[in-house]
Amino acid sequence: MAAPQTTYTISDLAREFDLTTRAIRFYEDMGLLTPERSGPGGRNRIYSSRDRTRLKLTLRAKRLGLSLTEARDIIDMYDSPRDTGPQLRKFLAVLAEHRSQLEEQLAELQANLDEVKTHEKEARALLARLEKPVRA
Repeated sequence: MAAPQTTYTISDLAREFDLTTRAIRFYEDMGLLTPERSGPGGRNRIYSSRDRTRLKLTLRAKRLGLSLTEARDIIDMYDSPRDTGPQLRKFLAVLAEHRSQLEEQLAELQANLDEVKTHEKEARALLARLEKPVRA
């Protein structure tokens, strides 16, 4: 049985996470990934299991609505050997803020949807009156 793969190429990660290599290089530029370099002029990127985990966490943070900077800050906290209490408090604070923003957006969308429904109802009523046959 083969040993588990501990390094990945940019193509490996792109395939696994359904990303473009350009997106992965962008995450690298943002400080989320730090691959080793090899080959002529350091052209080849070699990603570690740590980089793979950080990419997975970054994508999860994006799905939660966090900015890449917020994602990096939180992920960096887990890399540090400090106590996890402050890290979890920070994570909870960020999640609470995003939940609040999403709830506001949801309320605005619901209000817009209600308004559209009202206009639809009014328009249908007007149309029904217009299409009613005139009796002589």
